[in-house]
Amino acid sequence: MAAGEFGGLTGILLGMRKWSPLIAVCLGTFLLLVDVTIVVVALPDIADKFGAGYTDLQWVLDGYALALAALLLGAGSLADRYGRRRTYLVGIGLFAFSSLLCAIAPNEQALIAARVLQGAGGAAMFATTVALLNVTYQGRDRGVAFGVWGAVNGAAAAAGPLAGGLLTEHFGWRWIFLVNLPICLIAVWFTVRGVTESKAPWGGRFDVPGTTTFTVAAGALTYGLIRAGDAGWTDGVALAAFAAGVLALVAFIVVERRSDHPMLDLSLFRRVPFAALIVAAFLTQAAAFGYLPFTTVWLQQVLGNGPVDAGLIGALPMAAASLVVGAAAGRLLQRVAPRWTVGIGLLLIAAGNLLQAGLDADSTGKELILGLIVVGVGVGSVLPSLSSAVLGQVPRERSGMAGGALNTFRQLGFALGVAVFGTIFADRVSDGHGQPAAFADGLNATLTVASAVALVAGVLVLVAVRHRAAAPGSASAVAEAGPPAAPSPAASQVS
Repeated sequence: MAAGEFGGLTGILLGMRKWSPLIAVCLGTFLLLVDVTIVVVALPDIADKFGAGYTDLQWVLDGYALALAALLLGAGSLADRYGRRRTYLVGIGLFAFSSLLCAIAPNEQALIAARVLQGAGGAAMFATTVALLNVTYQGRDRGVAFGVWGAVNGAAAAAGPLAGGLLTEHFGWRWIFLVNLPICLIAVWFTVRGVTESKAPWGGRFDVPGTTTFTVAAGALTYGLIRAGDAGWTDGVALAAFAAGVLALVAFIVVERRSDHPMLDLSLFRRVPFAALIVAAFLTQAAAFGYLPFTTVWLQQVLGNGPVDAGLIGALPMAAASLVVGAAAGRLLQRVAPRWTVGIGLLLIAAGNLLQAGLDADSTGKELILGLIVVGVGVGSVLPSLSSAVLGQVPRERSGMAGGALNTFRQLGFALGVAVFGTIFADRVSDGHGQPAAFADGLNATLTVASAVALVAGVLVLVAVRHRAAAPGSASAVAEAGPPAAPSPAASQVS
């Protein structure tokens, strides 16, 4: 072999090893985010297989999203104490095992339970991904790594329905879970091969009271919303769930305020821009993705589209637009103040949802495409900008906690969005006795509410976030954030 060829081969091998951690992290991130929405297109087939109703279908989505949201911050603390690489590998293992349980589930109750377990594995993975990139790469390589990881984040949730459609139509709905197994093995190989272990110097601990009260609050409120959609807003069980959720939320606030090492430092929310951006993240996930399950139901059950066509119509336009904007304009967007990238992006999501809300009994589904493209442009602008915007509002030692809070509220927004929009959709379909026009009316109502949610979020950001966020740890960021707080166990999760 010539010297030049040997040198070129060596460079390729070194490059592969250099980027092995990024590949491992992106594979895991893509899997756990895709699985938030990959079941969307398979819901009609799952309903036919098990005879499941709207309530069960909502829990197939929300069981995963709630577990992911509730356990993220606690998992980050455990990773800081016991090792991020180890936690990431445990998360992949749990995710793969629960994916197998999902694939062989004999009924909807078993599927929902397996999805909750899958969400727990996803939380262990998601809580460590950014920290692994942070400790692995420096300088320009870190910028490249976070740019690629951000693009994966932006495209994964929207790409889920398309991937689910292809698998469901050609292999059956169980394969949307079985396909995770070989990808998990590849991710394990890259992790073992290229990721070094790291821990926080101060350790961390699992905030049992905080995690428990937060989980109960989120779960009870979601259950109440879904129950109310099925049994009515005056139903005693629904009202009891709402009351339990409110009490658990109050308990969470009390517990976190009294804790020496809280899972979530509530004092961060005293900063109006930080609070506004977290609220925006919550509402973005609801407004952009929370109605997709019901779009799929309409496309398949009413219009008779197969899973692939439903994915192509109901997901590909958004996914493609989001990916193009995130990849082509990501670097440019990072130079623009987040007030504009996030605020205007949310207004685009509002406009895109409204463009879709003109359906009737004669609609073919193509009426959705333009609106979905506009929503995708908004998503591509908002999601890559949110992380840097949030982190720019806190001192570096709180960056892990702030990043964990961002991801937690994003997933919680999706879960509650599905619950709220499902209630609206089911009410309209029921009032119209299940006629095609009733499905179109239900989707119109859902899209209109989603548009209003995005509009409120966009205006909130434009009003409350009035200055450009500084880089975490810089003098300006620390000056803006005030005196440094005590070190957080999760501080190294995000940089």
